[in-house]
Amino acid sequence: MSARFEQPITAWYAASSRDLPWRDPEASAWSILVSEIMLQQTPVSRVLPAHRAWLARWPTPCALAAATPADAVRQWDRLGYPRRAIRLHASARIIADRHGGEVPGSLPALLELPGVGAYTAAAVASFAFGQRHPVLDTNVRRVLARLIGGQGLPAGSVSAAETALAESLLPAEGRRAARWSVAVMELGALVCTSARPSCGACPVAADCSWRLRGSPAGVPQRRAQPYAGSDRQCRGALLAALRSASGPVPATALDACWTDHRQRTRVLSALITDGLAVAHPGALVGLPGDKADSADE
Repeated sequence: MSARFEQPITAWYAASSRDLPWRDPEASAWSILVSEIMLQQTPVSRVLPAHRAWLARWPTPCALAAATPADAVRQWDRLGYPRRAIRLHASARIIADRHGGEVPGSLPALLELPGVGAYTAAAVASFAFGQRHPVLDTNVRRVLARLIGGQGLPAGSVSAAETALAESLLPAEGRRAARWSVAVMELGALVCTSARPSCGACPVAADCSWRLRGSPAGVPQRRAQPYAGSDRQCRGALLAALRSASGPVPATALDACWTDHRQRTRVLSALITDGLAVAHPGALVGLPGDKADSADE
């Protein structure tokens, strides 16, 4: 079955894929790892400038490991889900301390890095090291659910059967398998999208089980959670204030960031629990790694 789909999908990819820096044949494993962490729940358009700036500042894991977690959070800026910056910094330190400054290529070693789960480990091992692993991100899962399973959307979580199916479709050779995975991923991102799939542009539309079944049940739309006034917006406002400061500040300095005292206090406590902020003596608060002046302490 894999040969039936591999040629048309990889040919489409060769002609239609986006030119992304982490897909460059010369891209380092570090560049690929950084991109995979940044791309978690964040669109490519926002990741591109952030990835470029990150690699310009910290071209190797050792360069980032020598910085502070606060540096990482400040550089992360408003990319969203800033715990990823903390985890990426922690990963850089592990890579520097345990792996000689080189991103490890084995799945077990990758899975030991903070913030690296099954998908990210498989993606880095495949795209950086040419290994044969099923790479099941949202786009790949959707394409396979439609193409093979005849379903509009995949199940909520990855099943053993879904993983086995993805593995059965992989070409035997590692580099070809990696190219197949990124080609299917790109097809899902650009053509076989969640809400409005462009079946007319799909290279395997004639063999798509979902399409042949008449695209049953359509594609359900998820209702977006309101952002205005949410804890997420409050977190962003507090972190923006901490990033703009040169070090820890009095907690009262955050009052102007968010007028709801109870929500602000709750969210700040959550930031401290998550490791994104640190409480210092003297009612000071700052980013992790920032040092309070001795006079204040």
